[in-house]
Parts: sequence; structure tokens; C-alpha cells
Amino acid sequence: MTPDQLSQALLHCVRRAAGSGRLPGTAVPGRIVLRRAPHGAPGWSTAVAHQLAGPAGRTPDAIARLLRDTLREETGITAAEVRDGYLTVRLDGDADTALLTELIARPAARVLPADTRRDIARWSEATGGDPARLLPQRAANPLFRVRYAHARTRHALRWAGHFGLTPRPAPAAHPAERPLLDALGQWSVAGNSPQRLVEVAGAWLTAEAARSTLPVGDEKPGTAHRARLALAQATATVLAGGLTQLGVSAPQHL
Repeated sequence: MTPDQLSQALLHCVRRAAGSGRLPGTAVPGRIVLRRAPHGAPGWSTAVAHQLAGPAGRTPDAIARLLRDTLREETGITAAEVRDGYLTVRLDGDADTALLTELIARPAARVLPADTRRDIARWSEATGGDPARLLPQRAANPLFRVRYAHARTRHALRWAGHFGLTPRPAPAAHPAERPLLDALGQWSVAGNSPQRLVEVAGAWLTAEAARSTLPVGDEKPGTAHRARLALAQATATVLAGGLTQLGVSAPQHL
């Protein structure tokens, strides 16, 4: 189960509860917003019970427990906990693989021609920032950082063929990969925004600095590199798609 599928499963639980009369007077929301569990804990958290409490005439804790008990019928969930009206759900070990598989399978983004003035203008419009701050080609520039990370992922994907490597999604195997998978999951469930692209780009660059996607030196290509290549491809898909949605080009080289 992916984070997006979890959001849909929770929405289904709310609809079932409302339809059966267990949540009277409740207007079913259009979507369930998920956030990473607080304080670095594993799993995904939602405050939807607080949103439903008033109309239903029940406490957030009571509604969260109702959703928890209904959600336990779903496959792919290892734990569901309630605290202060917040429902936190842990997905099983296949969640990482499912997320990467889903992202990699997405259609390639439309290629926009490079146009520095347009790219800066579109990013500035989306963020409300000063266009002049987007001119320097350095890591402190969020637009440069996102486009640079995309170019780096494409470089890794191009060179993978020289090592006979193809992407193979797998759970996180290195501590630096966990924040990247979390950022990819947040993007998939919460939608596109410049800030989420910056988070994905930063997480991938941090992971790449901690361990290389491609073999280094005498290192032989192996399972770990195939899994890292899947992370690179998923990241490339997200960054290219996100930049294109904003009207910004996603460079193959930078």
C-alpha cells in the first residue's frame, strides 16, 4: 500500500462510517490529508478526526478510534494508533517498493525547452519569491537545487547502462534513504508544490552524498545499486513532473 492508497482507504472508511450512521451529520471530505508521523516516528498521520468531530458530535479520539478499527481490515497495514485525536498508521515493508513502483510507472513529463527567464518567472510566481535571488547557480538557490538534482538523477540513469544496471524497487537499505522515501511519499499524497520539490531534491542529494547510486572504484554492480537506481528514477520522475507542472524546464544536463 502506498501513502496515496492509504489516503483513499481512509476516505473509504469515512464514507462507510457516515453511510452506516456511525458518523451522523458528517460531510465526507473530498480527500484525506496525510503527513509524516511527528517526531521522526515511522508511519503516516492524519488529523481528519478533528475535522469530523464537531459535525458528528463526538470527540476526535472517538472518531480516530472508529477509523482505526475500520482501517485494520485493510491489507498492507501493520499498526494503527490513536493519540490526541490523531490517527497514525504504519504500512508494511512492501510500502516502499509499492511507492517506487507506482512513481516509476508514471508517464514521462512533457519536455519544456530551456528558458532561464521563463523558468525564474514561473518559479517566482509559484513561491512569491524575489526573481533576483533565483539567478545565482548555487545550492542556496532552491530553483537551482531542484534542477541540479534532476540533472544528477538523469546522469545516473544514463550511466547505469554501462554497468548493466536496471532499476529494481526495494525498501530503504541505507539510513539516508528513509528521508528520501518519506519526501517522495509526501509529494505523492499531498500533491505538487515548489517546497515539496525542494524537499525531494535535497533528500536525494543527501542520500547520493552518503552512498553512490552507481558503483565506485572496484565496487561491483549489485542488488543495492539496482535499488538505488529505482530511487533515482522515481526522484527524476517526481522532479521532472513537478517542474513541468510549474512551467519550469527539467534539464538533462546542468
